[in-house]
Amino acid sequence: MGEHYRIVIADDEAILCMDLKEILEEAGHQVVGIAGDGLLALELVKQKKPDLAILDVKMPKLDGLQAAKMIAHENMAPVVLLTAFGDAEIIEKAKKSNVFGYVIKPVEEKTLFPAIQIAVSQFRNKMEIAGRIKNMERELASRKIIDRAKSLLIEHYEMTEKEAHHKIQEVSMKRGLPLSEVAQRMIKEIMKKQNR
Repeated sequence: MGEHYRIVIADDEAILCMDLKEILEEAGHQVVGIAGDGLLALELVKQKKPDLAILDVKMPKLDGLQAAKMIAHENMAPVVLLTAFGDAEIIEKAKKSNVFGYVIKPVEEKTLFPAIQIAVSQFRNKMEIAGRIKNMERELASRKIIDRAKSLLIEHYEMTEKEAHHKIQEVSMKRGLPLSEVAQRMIKEIMKKQNR
């Protein structure tokens, strides 16, 4: 098996946790936390920042589905659910909880390990896409600010677009600041002068 992961496991049956821990550690994974209820599982995932959380569906205080939903909402880790039932209702709820995998008890290596691999891989893809979107949004916002500063320079200092852009670049290089920050400061300055 390829990569080894840091994993939090949660099940209210202690014996099942021990079995699961053994299976995972024999495969080279590291169990960084064990919980007997959903609340503790949530806390452990927050503290330990694991690569994956394996949660039983039915647990006291907070069931696995609710814990999974909260973990997914904060993008803390991918969750694989364990359940004794493969019924349609639980599968529907699991989909709504943004879980990344689903394993029916009794847990067997042949179903558990593929579920783990897929969950971690899908989660990483999701995070990468989210990161790319954030960068694109940032770039777009920067471009808008720079365009606004350019149009104000053109309007108030009768510059050409090329001169306005050059001015922003010049100040950026002189002060060692990003273009968008220089543009933002210029906008403030021009607006201040305008309101005098």
